[in-house]
Amino acid sequence: MKAHIGVDEVTGQVHHVTSTAANIADVTEVPNLLHGKERHVFGDAGYTGAQKRASKRGRKFWIAAKRSVVKAIEDPKLREITEQLEHAKASIRAAVEHPFRVLKRQFGYVKVRYKGLAKNGAQVTTLFALVNLWMARRALLQAT
Repeated sequence: MKAHIGVDEVTGQVHHVTSTAANIADVTEVPNLLHGKERHVFGDAGYTGAQKRASKRGRKFWIAAKRSVVKAIEDPKLREITEQLEHAKASIRAAVEHPFRVLKRQFGYVKVRYKGLAKNGAQVTTLFALVNLWMARRALLQAT
């Protein structure tokens, strides 16, 4: 089972969660992860071709290049610039990985016991709702 999440670029909160079987390609879930108001979409190399699958509507897609493509660039200056661009994209994508860290470390969801895709999907959705509360706890406590 794989969990795919859409994360807000400003707050870091998870706004969409989908769970699929492990043999489903990541790129097929892109339309289900977008809420429609984002201007930029970042994804790893598994999301190559996402701009063809999702409606663009003024969105700019920043998909990571495969490592073999970057290594194949022969011009050293162009390769260095490409590596810097890929590093910048990876730094932004790292914010998406933070909810997974909270899910695994704070809630102990490391191994999945297969109970069926629907039950596991419901559990992951609930856990990501708790992750949102965990990540917003300081702001919520200051408001009270």
